Amino acid sequence: MPPAVSVITPCYNAAGTLARAVASVQAQSFADWEMIVSDDGSTDGSAALAERLAAGEPRLRLLRWPGNSGAARARNRAIAAARGRYIAFLDADDEWLPEKLKRQIAFMQAEDVALCYTGFYRVRGGRRHAVRVPAAVDYDGLLRGNVIGCLTAVYDSAIYGRAEMPDIRMRQDYGLWLQLLRRSGPARAVTAPLAVYHMRAGSLSSDRLRGIAATWRLYREIEGLPRHRAAACLASHLWRRLRS
Repeated sequence: MPPAVSVITPCYNAAGTLARAVASVQAQSFADWEMIVSDDGSTDGSAALAERLAAGEPRLRLLRWPGNSGAARARNRAIAAARGRYIAFLDADDEWLPEKLKRQIAFMQAEDVALCYTGFYRVRGGRRHAVRVPAAVDYDGLLRGNVIGCLTAVYDSAIYGRAEMPDIRMRQDYGLWLQLLRRSGPARAVTAPLAVYHMRAGSLSSDRLRGIAATWRLYREIEGLPRHRAAACLASHLWRRLRS
């Protein structure tokens, strides 16, 4: 029988954190999952570590790719190989709290939710901050600021199929949520913090100027927004970031 949930984990030079991410999935009170680590040409031994972890965990699979092509392609390869109905996302440097999947899948099934997210903790410089999220968000609301943390998101492939992320270097997760909400919505949340996002100095997500440029390109090139609307959405997006 296929698992209920496929956990999608892109990995690039994450040998120092991958075991923590895997352990947080193994610690889930909801046990009907598979975890697919999609190694994107790591040079630090991440793939060898994933192989060792998979040797002791039959629910863990490793996909290996020879070059670094970016998180979108790494995730999309794993999505294409996934067997579960529910597609969940966890990067190799983040972690889940033990009740995350149990609470989220139960909520999705009880409330007939196609795209679900949760609150989370942000850890930066040793300090942990709880990030609050709204109970629901639709397409127009999400354009004004991405409130869906990638490490918290789960979508139902019985409704969306194997929906993949746009092939861009940054903001590919944001692009996927917008794509899904154009088709149906709104997305709904379990607002409790159920995951831990570790910010790393020098990571793509920590580079604010590059992030602003990537968000602009997403609005203009992927979403096709006219310049004035893209500018308004970007201003709202930045204001939310400053407040969070």
